Amino acid sequence: MTSRKESHEPARPVSAVPHEEGHRKRLKGKFRLHGLSSLHDYEALELLLFYAVPRKDVKPLAKQLITAFGGLKGVLDASFEELKKIPGMGDGSSLLVRLVREFGSAYLKERVLEREQISCTEDLVRYCTAALGGLKDERFAVIYLNTQNRIIQVETIQDGTVNQAVVHPRKILEKALHFKSSAMILVHNHPSGNTAPSEADIRLTRVVLDAAKIFDIQVHDHLIIGGNRHFSFRSEGLLS
Repeated sequence: MTSRKESHEPARPVSAVPHEEGHRKRLKGKFRLHGLSSLHDYEALELLLFYAVPRKDVKPLAKQLITAFGGLKGVLDASFEELKKIPGMGDGSSLLVRLVREFGSAYLKERVLEREQISCTEDLVRYCTAALGGLKDERFAVIYLNTQNRIIQVETIQDGTVNQAVVHPRKILEKALHFKSSAMILVHNHPSGNTAPSEADIRLTRVVLDAAKIFDIQVHDHLIIGGNRHFSFRSEGLLS
């Protein structure tokens, strides 16, 4: 009988997708089919971090960020420096989170700018909330409109404490005249989240309103943004 020769070739390994690679693929597929609403907040954050932290399990980091900042909104509102304090968050991942936040604000601003007419629409409130709602300091801005109530310009007038001593009505009116604006919407934020107007807010609004009337410029509204909430002077009858 002819004896069979034993094979000394090493057995081929069974092909398998690494666990982390498989998890990433499944999460991406879930988002592709069903959108962001199908994901938990930490999973949405995981999906984002995939593009800054390759070949590593980022689920613990995503959950840590959610816990540290109180939710997905808190993570997106966090500053670059605050994000970097979380172990595992380097320059790249912190920059990516901030970039997504700013992209969102830019998108909402463009949606507002492309509207035919505007006074205090849902898109406007959404944009103002995205732009100012997460800021740690106060910011006062003015949205200048033309005769068709289309936005000409969105101008930041003051960063920091907002009151009549700092936000000069003259500066607001000078810019209105410069842009040939016929109407405007005042917007500022309360970092505390409390949207109730202060006495200083009411006095400032009244001074701007009276000054604008001299130049036949309308003040459509004054919005105070606090987190996800807003206060409208017009809706509350404070512009009459």
